Amino acid sequence: MTLPTHKQIIGFVAWLAVSFTAAAVGSAASIQAGPFYTQLMRPEWAPPPGLFGPVWTILYTLMGIAAWLVWRVGGFRAARTALTLFLVQLAVNALWSWLFFGWHRGGLAFADIILLWTLIVATFILFWRIRPLASVLLIPYLLWVSFASALNYSVWRLNPQILG
Repeated sequence: MTLPTHKQIIGFVAWLAVSFTAAAVGSAASIQAGPFYTQLMRPEWAPPPGLFGPVWTILYTLMGIAAWLVWRVGGFRAARTALTLFLVQLAVNALWSWLFFGWHRGGLAFADIILLWTLIVATFILFWRIRPLASVLLIPYLLWVSFASALNYSVWRLNPQILG
């Protein structure tokens, strides 16, 4: 089923809005992330704080496009499981910022990011079955979250007095 062009455009904007809403929820916890992050002991391989914003902007854009590509195949009803899982992983993604930056819970943030990684893999698989290109767009996200998992763990272990 091909959706009319105006519905595709509305869907495109809506999926980007959904992705960036999750970004906004997470970033609300990260308002003071810069000063907090720089006071933490970090491994030598940790990226500079200024890199995170641009990377996440690209990743949320790719996520929104990926969800839209899946949705385009037949709407939400046709891809209910895949798109619901996508929404769940977005919520888990937003929660991470609150756990780490907002509430300074490094261990819980690490558990959250491991769950997030698992949900991204599951979303990748379900998206692949519907629209392989959508899965390909999730690869940078999966790679970044893999890196972020190692960083989360390292920073948490280096800062037990701050990150519990």
